[in-house]
Amino acid sequence: MWQHRGIRTGWAAGAALALALVTGCEGLGDDGATASGGGGEAPAGGHAVSPLRNPDGTGPGLAPVGGDSPEAAARKLIEGLKTKGRGPRTGYDRDEFGYAWMDSADGVPLARNGCDTRNDLLRRDGQKLRFRPGSDCVVVAMTLDDPYTGTTIEWRKQKAGEVQIDHVVPLSYSWQMGSSRWPESKREQLANDPLNLLPVQGRANSAKRDSGPASWLPPRKSVRCAYAVRFAQVAVKYELAVTAPDRQAMLRQCGG
Repeated sequence: MWQHRGIRTGWAAGAALALALVTGCEGLGDDGATASGGGGEAPAGGHAVSPLRNPDGTGPGLAPVGGDSPEAAARKLIEGLKTKGRGPRTGYDRDEFGYAWMDSADGVPLARNGCDTRNDLLRRDGQKLRFRPGSDCVVVAMTLDDPYTGTTIEWRKQKAGEVQIDHVVPLSYSWQMGSSRWPESKREQLANDPLNLLPVQGRANSAKRDSGPASWLPPRKSVRCAYAVRFAQVAVKYELAVTAPDRQAMLRQCGG
């Protein structure tokens, strides 16, 4: 993984802790989806990877975290997060994080590969991919096992809204927790880092808005600890505090 100097020096200790423990949003614009009914949860051991085994976010999906040892590792990670109150939203604008889905954000996996961030994420998490003729980048159809609801979505480009790319730590949340004072290059990293991005059901993402874990958790209960881990991984990497209620809610999802 490429490292941007502005981040590397600041969060090295926290990132080292996170990596030790893991050993062993935004809409789609003119893209869209149609969803199949498929209630219930995605099969265990399928395409998705546990966040404890996916510290850089390059693996697909968000598999549940289960068992005493993994949950203990999750709690240790979450307990290490700093807390503070959520600041004002004054001055927040999506453009402060660069233009959407830029391929040129340094310091994150998959950048500068000739494919925009959005399509990188669809390729990472989707199955049965179909591409626009003449392209190995632009996804026009796929099957997605939505981590937030457990439903299977048969996605097609022609219809919008059923699949969106979620920022696990919302950009507005990060702004209120300190990213308003970052250089724009670091905000661009957060906005395009696959560690912080998941293709999910559009309705679930719209319901989340810019909430922290105390206010919103995935409807699929078995993935809530995994969601808390991913939220914590992003916070550690980017030296972001979370609110005290958010940290407590995250601990509860992992047996704390």
